[in-house]
Amino acid sequence: MDRMIYTAMTGANAAMHRQQVLSNNLANVSTPGFRAELSTFRAVPVNGDGSSTRVYSLEATAGHLDAPGAVNPTGRNLDVLAKGQSYFAVQALDGTEAYTRAGAFEVDADGTLVNAQGLPVLSDGDAPIVVPANATVDIAGSGMVTARVGDQPPQELGRIKLVTPDADNQLARGGDGLFRGTQGQQLQADAQAGVQSGALEGSNVNPIEAMVGMIAVARQFEVQMRMLQNGEANDKSAAQLLSLNG
Repeated sequence: MDRMIYTAMTGANAAMHRQQVLSNNLANVSTPGFRAELSTFRAVPVNGDGSSTRVYSLEATAGHLDAPGAVNPTGRNLDVLAKGQSYFAVQALDGTEAYTRAGAFEVDADGTLVNAQGLPVLSDGDAPIVVPANATVDIAGSGMVTARVGDQPPQELGRIKLVTPDADNQLARGGDGLFRGTQGQQLQADAQAGVQSGALEGSNVNPIEAMVGMIAVARQFEVQMRMLQNGEANDKSAAQLLSLNG
């Protein structure tokens, strides 16, 4: 009896986790550069004497959907879209280098080029990009940031650091929504990566798929709970039979 209860309990817990992932994806359907989070599970036997017949659901390595989002032209000179599978490098709140696909940049009060969350955008020299006061900023297709003050010649401020993950340097999403190397490593700048100015990448979440998935997971959770209720009823019936025989 406890085998069914244990399996149903862990299955319900896995369904709750998947529902949270799908809800978060749906909430970010309009977030620029958002990568849909994936959740997978596998059945794992419980280790220990007398427990080999017990199986529970374990979350497998969760990743994200790499498919690009829609291109949304904005015409704004500080809106850029990373081409291919490249990511922008920013300095996270904890001081570490992190990566994002969101390219809605602006210049803060200190003259630093920052993203929408106010995090400094890093150059390929791993330093923040500082813009002169009253300068007009442009970002070239290579990621080079230039500034022009009045009638003066344009000044190159540095190239935005773009990184491209591969099989040896993969990225994982952190609790702050930014990506970092799976081993905590800092990725090297990709000289071949480029950007598209005047456009932003939309979220790659499919809202219809997310809603259908939430409905399916809700039904799976109900099935698991019915199994628990059936197990409880069977346990009561068995206890009554034993009391009668006793």
